[in-house]
Amino acid sequence: MLRTNTCGELRISEVGKTVTLCGWVQTLRDKGGVVWIDLRDRYGVTQLIFEEGQASTELINLATSVGREFVISATGVVTERYSKNDKIPTGDIEIKVEKMEVLNKSKVPPFLIEDDTDGGEELRMKYRYLDLRRNPVSSKLKLRHKMLQATRSYLSNQDFMEVETPVLIKSTPEGARDFVVPSRVNQGEFYALPQSPQTFKQLLMVSGFDKYFQIVKCFRDEDLRADRQPEFTQIDCEMSFVTREDILNTFEGLVRFLFKEVKGIEVGEFVHMQYDDAMRLYGSDKPDVRFEMPFVEINSVAKGKGFGIFDQSELVVAICAKGCAEYTRKQLDALTDFVRKPQIGAKGLVYLKCNQDGTFKSSVDKFYSQEDLKQWAEAAGAEAGDLLLVLSGDTDHTRKAMNELRLEMGNQLGLRDDSVFKPLWIIDFPLLEWDEETQRYHAMHHPFTSPNKEDLKLLDIDPGAVKANAYDLVINGVEIGGGSIRIHDRETQALMFDHLGFTPEEAKAQFGFLMDAFEYGAPPHGGIAFGFDRLCALFGGSQSIRDYIAFPKNTSARDVMIDSPSMVSPDQLKELGIKLDK
Repeated sequence: MLRTNTCGELRISEVGKTVTLCGWVQTLRDKGGVVWIDLRDRYGVTQLIFEEGQASTELINLATSVGREFVISATGVVTERYSKNDKIPTGDIEIKVEKMEVLNKSKVPPFLIEDDTDGGEELRMKYRYLDLRRNPVSSKLKLRHKMLQATRSYLSNQDFMEVETPVLIKSTPEGARDFVVPSRVNQGEFYALPQSPQTFKQLLMVSGFDKYFQIVKCFRDEDLRADRQPEFTQIDCEMSFVTREDILNTFEGLVRFLFKEVKGIEVGEFVHMQYDDAMRLYGSDKPDVRFEMPFVEINSVAKGKGFGIFDQSELVVAICAKGCAEYTRKQLDALTDFVRKPQIGAKGLVYLKCNQDGTFKSSVDKFYSQEDLKQWAEAAGAEAGDLLLVLSGDTDHTRKAMNELRLEMGNQLGLRDDSVFKPLWIIDFPLLEWDEETQRYHAMHHPFTSPNKEDLKLLDIDPGAVKANAYDLVINGVEIGGGSIRIHDRETQALMFDHLGFTPEEAKAQFGFLMDAFEYGAPPHGGIAFGFDRLCALFGGSQSIRDYIAFPKNTSARDVMIDSPSMVSPDQLKELGIKLDK
């Protein structure tokens, strides 16, 4: 090794020890008779000192010649610092350098390699290898590493076997768009990159591997947001001979273990909530339950009073903001502007202030008496000093808009505390959802999800009413993972394909291998997949998963560092049998 120690480990107890450190020059301070260099590696920063009279002129000249991000090696004696720095672990000591070597020079970096940098996001992504030297970035990858190790430890100790599944697979029509890969050997045919290892992990259950996991790369060619990337990582798991409760209990255990090992905290109860209740009370299948403020439907007390907007609406729904009756007109106008944003799409906002003197003030006073407004307040459980916010319209759209308003109020009132974690299982999703564009049902999760046994009879008469034996784990309003008990017999799977609009020939062409496998003793099985990047972001307190990926893509699905995707040569296309129209 070129070094005896890292730049983050030396302490006052090691004064007098001769050491060799290697790293990057973070800062240089030349005070005439004394030169200091802060030397950095991924473990920390250690101060080097060069003093006239104790170091040779040649050594001091060499020290003053280096620039930011030069790679150097320095050998010297650990000494106690005269002016200590309590902001870094090595702040009690410095190295009195006796020998130094420049291992490599550096151009002036395009932005400061410091915690508070002057580089914009696009510039930092172009020079991602430099950005990764900064503590706020490297610490996120350290967190990711710790979570990887803890996940493998927990699952291995639960007798799960890690099995790798193929990356070049078959394209399927369900779900998001596939990334496709042309075959040179079989020209005119294409592989797809996996959106998940779903069918392979089910085949592993048929094979007798009753507990499988894989920390696996998956690929989806979809529009990007802060929490999406074209390639992402899943903790992918499957189990045989289990019920839904077995899976929920097992993976509650995993999540509790991760919180304990990585963050040192105990999480509370994992509440179970039905999908229908989540939509009715929160307008979302991933509600943030760190705070209350559930929806209250007030159709019965708000309609029929001559206010046409409410009378013509399918749903009139309110939330109660505790202690907010003192909101000013300016604040209420800002909330109205918020719900009118195109991405939210409400036409307006009605409010009701519950005054301290027991009277009520609303934005629709001319349509409602004080007794009418009192009924609103009572229906919503509002008390003196509270504020009711009311939206109306068609049910689905109004609930979605109210969900956004509820979250905004949670932000304004400081109720979405990043140090608090509230896990929630959403269960009993609809099995199928109707698509207006294609005029047919699609699987809400995927085509291999089992319907609840008691709903199987409804498939032919009311497909939209069938509930799936499916579940999502939500923490603080973020979907962390989801899964289901799978269909494990050929007849039910064929019935499912039929209701999804597959002809028998199409089902055989796409999934015949799985249907055939079900005829050789497939066990009852189910599983779950966690979005690992999303889980890391939650643990790290970030909104974007890109912070936890070493070399992410931008929102245009480009890697600006290596300039990918890019054109390929005509010769490569010719080998693949691909002709581009001119």
